Amino acid sequence: MRKNRSIRHRGTKRFKEVMDIDITSLLDILVILLVFLLKSYNSSGVVLEVPKGISLPKSESTQINTAGIIIQVSPSTIWVDNEVVLSSKKTSKRDFDYGGRRIVPLFNKLVKQKQLIKQVQRSSKNAKKFSGVVNLIIDKSIKYDYIKKILFTCAEAGLRQYKFVVLGEE
Repeated sequence: MRKNRSIRHRGTKRFKEVMDIDITSLLDILVILLVFLLKSYNSSGVVLEVPKGISLPKSESTQINTAGIIIQVSPSTIWVDNEVVLSSKKTSKRDFDYGGRRIVPLFNKLVKQKQLIKQVQRSSKNAKKFSGVVNLIIDKSIKYDYIKKILFTCAEAGLRQYKFVVLGEE
């Protein structure tokens, strides 16, 4: 004999199963993302883009870079704050003065950058004081004689604090 059930109670006798969701793979992905984020975190606030033609020397120093004007030097090009200042393809004798010790296009760009930073400093009360620091990203194959010219040019432009950017131990 068949029991008569009403439509209201038709689904009440079924047991509802608890759904288990396996989140192990999701947690693995989150841990990997966390590791990459922590590894790429820069606590100094200074972001440096190294051009392709530059291979940096290695160092064991643990000091953090400070903000300043960034000069990048490869065997063929000089950049100031990611703007090409001098290319070996366009170099002439007019690009050097003081007996070949000062690089004129680099000097002109550094003076403009220094004036711009000081102008921003005067116009804003919250602006940081001009530090006079130059962050130098120099290819390890550059001869010391050329580095001396760059340092002399920086000093002539009024920037007398130098920070050499190198690769740290990983």
